[in-house]
Amino acid sequence: MTFQQQIQQGIPRELPQTKTYEPQINHAPKRKEILNEEEKKLALKNALRYFEPKFHAELLPEFRDELEKYGRIYMYRFRPDYEMYARPISEYPGNSLQAKSIMLMIQNNLSYAVAQHPHELITYGGNGAVFQNWAQYLLTMKYLSDMTDEQTLVMYSGHPMGLFPSHKDAPRVVVTNGMVIPNYSKPDDWEKFNALGVSQYGQMTAGSYMYIGPQGIVHGTTITVLNAFRKINKSPKGGLFVTSGLGGMSGAQPKAGNIAGCITVCAEVNPKITKIRHEQKWVDEIHENLDELVARVRKAQENEEVVSLAYLGNVVEVWEKFDQENLKIDIGSDQTSLHNPWAGGYYPVGISFEDSNKMMAEQPELFKEKVQESLRRHAAAINKHTAKGTYFFDYGNAFLLECSRAGADVLSENPTLGREFKYPSYVQDIMGPMCFDYGFGPFRWVCASGKPEDLQKTDEIACEVLEELMKNSPVEIQQQMQDNITWIKGAQENKLVVGSQARILYADAEGRMKIAEAFNKAIKNGEIGPVVLGRDHHDVSGTDSPYRETSNIYDGSRFTADMAIHNVIGDSFRGATWVSIHNGGGVGWGEVINGGFGMLLDGTEDANRRLKSMLFWDVNNGISRRSWARNEGAIFAIKRAMEAEPNLKVTLPNFVDESLFNVKI
Repeated sequence: MTFQQQIQQGIPRELPQTKTYEPQINHAPKRKEILNEEEKKLALKNALRYFEPKFHAELLPEFRDELEKYGRIYMYRFRPDYEMYARPISEYPGNSLQAKSIMLMIQNNLSYAVAQHPHELITYGGNGAVFQNWAQYLLTMKYLSDMTDEQTLVMYSGHPMGLFPSHKDAPRVVVTNGMVIPNYSKPDDWEKFNALGVSQYGQMTAGSYMYIGPQGIVHGTTITVLNAFRKINKSPKGGLFVTSGLGGMSGAQPKAGNIAGCITVCAEVNPKITKIRHEQKWVDEIHENLDELVARVRKAQENEEVVSLAYLGNVVEVWEKFDQENLKIDIGSDQTSLHNPWAGGYYPVGISFEDSNKMMAEQPELFKEKVQESLRRHAAAINKHTAKGTYFFDYGNAFLLECSRAGADVLSENPTLGREFKYPSYVQDIMGPMCFDYGFGPFRWVCASGKPEDLQKTDEIACEVLEELMKNSPVEIQQQMQDNITWIKGAQENKLVVGSQARILYADAEGRMKIAEAFNKAIKNGEIGPVVLGRDHHDVSGTDSPYRETSNIYDGSRFTADMAIHNVIGDSFRGATWVSIHNGGGVGWGEVINGGFGMLLDGTEDANRRLKSMLFWDVNNGISRRSWARNEGAIFAIKRAMEAEPNLKVTLPNFVDESLFNVKI
């Protein structure tokens, strides 16, 4: 069968041969046993409902074995034989170009070059899934190949509910992930519901088909590192950045450090992913001996090198060793997957990677104790460095939150609303006031033709648009504009493409609309093929996350999720090709609500109309909420937006004179 025929077939009419487990592939760790015998029976019945009864007797013992061995039913037998990667849009079967673009993005999320655990359908973050099992993938791709522009596919935590009649301006796909009732949104609830096959953790861009490999986080981390050095009034040259994690998202850190121009030390416990990042040239050197690492860092500091050094081992050892050696760390952070601390997101110090994985599955309570013990040591070592002048920030991975839950010394001596911890979230000090409040966030696009020359052309178009906009930009956003012009000019030489021909930059609503309009015109003129627009959920208005995206909201509303819900509803009727809303994300299940979108540009007037309507809302929804919280940058930005668009009328806050509170009544 051809690739197209296999897509159109969906779930095969006859059972395919069983697949051999491939140990060389980076697999998800075994999930802890959480179902009782009756629940295991229910999980098996839930899995078997995808298949005709005549196959149940053969599949039942196989699925039972998967559940026992891995803690989940992945249906490995149904993993396709064709290579998984983002093909040119013209190679997908179907009746709708929009649907074909979604198939392309799904396959990109599951590509071996992109996905963290491709055989378990997990894109990044240890548990950020596109689907729960391979039957869902097969059925979804078939539905998309059947779809017309008068239908919408409804996705229910990886399960394709079905095609429903709609209209050409409706989203082609509506995605929800993990939207469980709040009282059932604790980590163990996710473990149980996921094992039952009724819910999944979509992370952010994993479950919304918009992940573009580590490039997205490279850009965000580059901007963060540059601004962190600006905050301490130090040039990155010769400066030392210490962090940890080389997995799906965190693997971008050493590359970002190189682009920013500093020395980066990034610890990672997984030998396989460390080797992959080195082979990809995302990290320059691997070190396994702490004494050798110290000597190498001193040399790099003396010579003001730009170099990234991976330490194959636990980051706690790095912080403690650098303290003993009195090695100056300028900026520090952490990007382990602490949203998922008990299932592979963070590994305890003093225990090997292999033994940790075994303990995680077989002795989960002991593993939790060891992780929390390690977090206390981790925080104590950081505290010693910050006392010497290190600037430490939480990179939005729930590091400080989990440290506090472990009893570590991370709470502020004089806490205020939104400043409970000793150290800020990077959004509080950097991305929030410098970017999000002004509407700047991670706008991205994918050249659906798959041609590198199309990506180069879109880079040139985006650069031209930004340079033109900067000529008349107010001083408040000049730095943001210049950082992104510098970024896009160096994008090709930094070889950032992994998987699809994709690019990211930070732009405000005006920049996004102008760039998208210029792309659509180039498509219409035949200069480039179709383009898929999107963004990270980690943006101005897509996400409500009290310890990350909305951590610089100080009016008491940071625990509300109205903005993310408004965002996805508004995108739905303003022309998005697909929309998504998730519980969970970079900071954990039950800790965040986040939404995303995808939009196909095909050179038509319809696309031009949709992009203007949707992109304007997608950004200004968040700016208006931030301005109501009395964030001065956001007030400036929303006033500017209202001047540009007479139909925009936003409620502005009044400020209270602080001296009034000193008057005795």
